[in-house]
Amino acid sequence: MFKAGCWVARSMAEETILESTERTSGREALRKNVQAAIALAGAVRSTLGPKGLDKLLVDDQGETLVTNDGVTVLETARVEHPVAKMIISASSTQDRVARDGTTTTVVICAEMLRNAWQLVRQGVHPTIIARGFALAENFALSSLDELAIEASSEQIESAIETSLAGKLDKGMEKHLAALSLQAGETILSQGRADPTRVKIIKQTGGNMQDSTLITGLALAKSRIHPEMKEKGGPGSILILDGGIERRKPQFETKLNITSAGMVDAFRSAESKSLLKQVENLVEIGCDLLVCKEGVDDEARQALSKHGILTYRRVEKKDLDLLSRACGANLVPDAGRATKQDLGAFIKTREELRGGVNHWILDAEDSGATLIARGSTQSVLDEVERCFADGLGVACQLLEEPVLLPGAGATQVALGRRLRRYAETVPGREQLAIEAWADALESIPRALAANAGYDGIDSLLKLTAAHNESGDFMGLDLSDGEAKDTISRGVLEPKSITKQAISGATEAAISILRIDDVLWAQMDAQVPDEVQERIQGFGAE
Repeated sequence: MFKAGCWVARSMAEETILESTERTSGREALRKNVQAAIALAGAVRSTLGPKGLDKLLVDDQGETLVTNDGVTVLETARVEHPVAKMIISASSTQDRVARDGTTTTVVICAEMLRNAWQLVRQGVHPTIIARGFALAENFALSSLDELAIEASSEQIESAIETSLAGKLDKGMEKHLAALSLQAGETILSQGRADPTRVKIIKQTGGNMQDSTLITGLALAKSRIHPEMKEKGGPGSILILDGGIERRKPQFETKLNITSAGMVDAFRSAESKSLLKQVENLVEIGCDLLVCKEGVDDEARQALSKHGILTYRRVEKKDLDLLSRACGANLVPDAGRATKQDLGAFIKTREELRGGVNHWILDAEDSGATLIARGSTQSVLDEVERCFADGLGVACQLLEEPVLLPGAGATQVALGRRLRRYAETVPGREQLAIEAWADALESIPRALAANAGYDGIDSLLKLTAAHNESGDFMGLDLSDGEAKDTISRGVLEPKSITKQAISGATEAAISILRIDDVLWAQMDAQVPDEVQERIQGFGAE
């Protein structure tokens, strides 16, 4: 039998352990967690959709950034609440995996938690709600196939343009969508498209429309000697994680010069070492040399004499790209390089782009390079983010060319199906499924509100259109009417919607399962040596 004295002792022990910890438990903990989620969603809800508004971000240094990219806003903001950090993590995962749908994930997750809190107030246990949410997620994901269509090349470009809607002006959205698709097609190999094979070079000046895509890997570099031929190929390339230059002592040294010839002999030995490295390059059959560091004048003359095209002071990240593109090994010393360290390139050339000379290399896996143009650095940063998003969407669609209707059509269609499904589920999980369906419909409501229309009226109008005309009816935000999304080209990748649903649900369930929040209260710590001085002060 449980004794009251035993309970009291346990309670006292617990209080002793948690005496420096702020504790929130039960319904109060859930309420505060839901509040944090709703507040976080409120910060980015207005950025959703083509009519979304921008946010002005200011850092500690006074640097400003104007963007309506949800994940950028969330990752830049200072957030302390652990639940808010969990949701931001889900949004960051969405960005990393799908490159779009980050704001959608946050808004749906917050709405799930808002609806769950209403059910908790009615007496539904969080565990039952979590179980119902899991059932709703599984049903919704299986229902996506009923709404999906196979994408044509024109529809793929339309979907990319849809993902960029509202981030830039209409002309630039179309331009970047075309460049993103071109880049994706360039790097597509064996059914896989790796966006890391696309390099971005930012140039201040000109207009955003001046941004261009180059097939191959481009670097803002010029050959080290004008007599070296700027065009060539195919050939062999060596990538040097260092340079061909006189070595500097790693530590301070002193030389005792006893004769005038010692200096000349020392210099002669260094020259021979440099020339020996060049001779080794000639021997192994190197046609193109790329160095991380510098090249001495003597070595430069020798390289030019032997017809070895050379580029120097190339960044480490570019060396890695070159290594992957050409299949070459990074070697630290040209004198010890072997034929096995060489890679292969198809063609190399130099071109003037935007008043800057660029070295362009074509290889089997060289990928592509975007030359981004803009009037200011902040504009360039936004062009870079938008292109990265468009490229991510393009890669997904080239790997899996399956689309869903956009403009809120998918969410409404899923909501209608979920409510019919909920009627077949016994128990209180039915209520959770309906709450989950309501959360999905927060997306068309937010789209309408950001365009200046009433969210509830627009949702009702959209639901009626689905009853009359089918699942592909979405909101036309130019006039607030429900129209066919297929004919208008308002489409979104299935993979993005799928990831947003999964990410939002998993985050919501994780938060619902929290019934205790413990905040450690850390007192100011004094170093031991300082504490000893304080205690000993005045003892004498």
